[in-house]
Amino acid sequence: MAEEVVPMTMPDQDTETIRAIQGLENGDPSVRLRAALAVGTSPGPRFVDALVERCAVEPEFYVRDMLTWALTRHAAAMTVPRLIDELRSERAQARSQALHTLSKIGDRRAWPAITRALLTDADDEVARSAWRAAVVLVPEGERPELAGVLATQLGRGERATQLSLSRALVALDSVITPALRAAMTHPDPRVRQHAIATERLSRDPDAGFEFAIEEAKRVVALGGSGKEE
Repeated sequence: MAEEVVPMTMPDQDTETIRAIQGLENGDPSVRLRAALAVGTSPGPRFVDALVERCAVEPEFYVRDMLTWALTRHAAAMTVPRLIDELRSERAQARSQALHTLSKIGDRRAWPAITRALLTDADDEVARSAWRAAVVLVPEGERPELAGVLATQLGRGERATQLSLSRALVALDSVITPALRAAMTHPDPRVRQHAIATERLSRDPDAGFEFAIEEAKRVVALGGSGKEE
C-alpha cells in the first residue's frame, strides 16, 4: 500500500520572513525603512544575511541607518562574523557599512579584522568608517600602534575627511603625541597643517576644527611647526 503524501504547508513564520526580506528589496525607500524597522523589532537569525546584503547596496542614508540599527538588535555571535566577511568585499559601500555597523555593535572580537589596508583604504568613506571603528574596538595596549597608522593619513582628503581623522586621533588621547609631533615637521605642508590642527583640537576641543585648521595654516605659512618651544 502506497504511503499517503501529505502536502507541506509553509509556517506563518516563513511567510513573514519572506515578506520582510521582500520589503527590504522594495523599490520604495519608505517600504524598505519599515521593513528594516520590523526586522529590528523582531530579530532572528534568518534576517542577518538579508540585512548585511542590503547594507551593501542601499542608496538611502536613512534606510542604511535603520539597517545598521536592525543588525545591532541581533546577537553579536551571529552578526559579527558575517560583517567581518563583508570587509573583504570589492564593493566600497559593503566595506564601509560593515565597519560602521561593527563600530555600533562594539564587540572587540572584531578588532583583528580592522586591518591597515582598511585604515588606509583608497575610498574615503571606507577609511573614515575604519577610523571610527578602530578607536571603538582597539585594545588599550595597541592604541599607540593605531595612532601611528592613523598619522600616516594626515593631510588626506577634503575637510570632512580630515575632521574625521582628527576626531579619531583625539579619541586616542595622549598616545597620539609622538606621531603628531613627528608629522609637524613633515615636508608636505598639508600634513603639517593637519597635524597642528589636530594637536590644537586635542588641547581645546571647544575651539572647533575650522578654527584649528585656519590657525594651523597661519603657523605653516609663517614657517612654524606648531611645536611648543
